[in-house]
Amino acid sequence: MNLHSDHPFRVGLTGGIASGKSTVADHFAALGVPVIDTDVIAREVVEPGQPALKDIAEAFGNGVITDSGALDRAALRELIFAVDDARKLLEAILHPIIREETVRQANNAGGDYQVIVVPLLTESPLKLFVDRVLVVDCDKETQLRRLMSRDGETQESAERILSAQSSREERLEIADDVIKNQGELNELAKQVAEMHEQYQALARAHRQGF
Repeated sequence: MNLHSDHPFRVGLTGGIASGKSTVADHFAALGVPVIDTDVIAREVVEPGQPALKDIAEAFGNGVITDSGALDRAALRELIFAVDDARKLLEAILHPIIREETVRQANNAGGDYQVIVVPLLTESPLKLFVDRVLVVDCDKETQLRRLMSRDGETQESAERILSAQSSREERLEIADDVIKNQGELNELAKQVAEMHEQYQALARAHRQGF
């Protein structure tokens, strides 16, 4: 835990792909909690005209850029899985920019406490930026089912995506709190409401320097 009472209490929200992070984040936002989502930031920093898009084109070639000048996400994802070290190269380009923008937004967001959504928190320096870690957890079978249903992935491609991420065990190891999401929306909202009360109390203590 990394408590500093000169900033709002910060909760790092993480979980594997298709675990329900965005739904949980939406519940917190509906309760009036400032939410900074690094996935949203990641999309914004590669919009046409942004320096990161130019860096990606230089690193991976114009095959990952559409005729309209936008990022071809499907082509880039295919390249990342097909070429050794391509993912590391992409992360070297994007992660410093995403971290800088995340910190900027958090510093301007205010709130009693904030939720910082970081899918890859287990391996991110942003672990040191948050005061507490909340993991949205579900079993692998649920993730696979959601990936195939939501994104149209094949079983093989869904397995490949999961294997490229931190394991469920690694995520749970850094968790201070866990929300279970096996698909019951009412239960999910209830868990978020309980976490909200807990984080409000922690935020009060945080402001008082405890």
